[in-house]
Amino acid sequence: MLDQVSNASSIQTSVVTPRQISFRQNGFSLIEFMVALTIGLILMTGLVTLFVNNSRTRVELEKTGQQIESGRFATELLTEDLRMAGYYGELNPNTGNAATPGSLPDPCDVTTAGITAALALPIQGIHNVSSGTKPSCLSDVKPNTDVLVVRRASSCTMVRGASSWTAASGCDAMDTTKYTYFQTALCNITSGQYVIDTDTTKFTLTKRDCTTPADLRAYFTRIYFVANNNNAGDAIPTLKMVELGPLAFTATPVPMVVGIDQLQIQYGVAASTSVETPGTYTSDPGTTANWRNITSVKLGILARNTAATNGFSSTKTYQLGATTYGPYGWSE
Repeated sequence: MLDQVSNASSIQTSVVTPRQISFRQNGFSLIEFMVALTIGLILMTGLVTLFVNNSRTRVELEKTGQQIESGRFATELLTEDLRMAGYYGELNPNTGNAATPGSLPDPCDVTTAGITAALALPIQGIHNVSSGTKPSCLSDVKPNTDVLVVRRASSCTMVRGASSWTAASGCDAMDTTKYTYFQTALCNITSGQYVIDTDTTKFTLTKRDCTTPADLRAYFTRIYFVANNNNAGDAIPTLKMVELGPLAFTATPVPMVVGIDQLQIQYGVAASTSVETPGTYTSDPGTTANWRNITSVKLGILARNTAATNGFSSTKTYQLGATTYGPYGWSE
């Protein structure tokens, strides 16, 4: 008897219903798409606004930092030069070696006679300069700002060698086309024992041993002032400096600090050259005797931003000396 074996094959078939087909083919509806797009735009708008605000804040912080730094640097620059005012090496002009001039010297006079006459006034100024009081060697000076003149010798020396003058280590070489030079003696000091000139053959004074040639120092006349512009026509007030030498009237003002809008100076005048403590402070000492007796200086510097801030307005005022300045709106 033939045995029949039946192998039952189980075929499993997945049946997809129309409802399932419909579910798999569905995407976002138009309403869902519009809602998602709106939410995305809101988020994007928030992010852009945050970015713009942060960017503006950063720019304003940078401008504020630059403004503060400009004021600080201008103060340090003037302070350092004022501390050196009247430094003439071994010469003390208050011991009778420099006569008080009969009238205020012309700051732009760089002749030997002019420099010699001004030696006793290491600090000189012009209060609230105008077209009538502006020194002739300055240009583009902002009206009603102060001008400061500092006279001193260099801390660097020129030493006499076998046949020529040699600059001390770290100092610039001698240049009589740029600087007038100053020499003072320590041998048998008498009144007026110094030489100011550009002619090197006239420097014959000696040191204390009365044999070794005395050192030379470059003589500086520096005039600080506030200019209307940094570069021509940019309307950015700038502290500038002119350093006068034999070629004074070809000298170009050097921008020192941009954004300096106002410079006001008060001078402490002592009773005499032998008194160190100032008696009173004034913006204009007036006489040559008072200018000679200055023992301290108060600086008033007003710094401003070099670019406007849209929509910014201020009613602040600023007290410099006896004068109130402002309000300036965006410009302070």
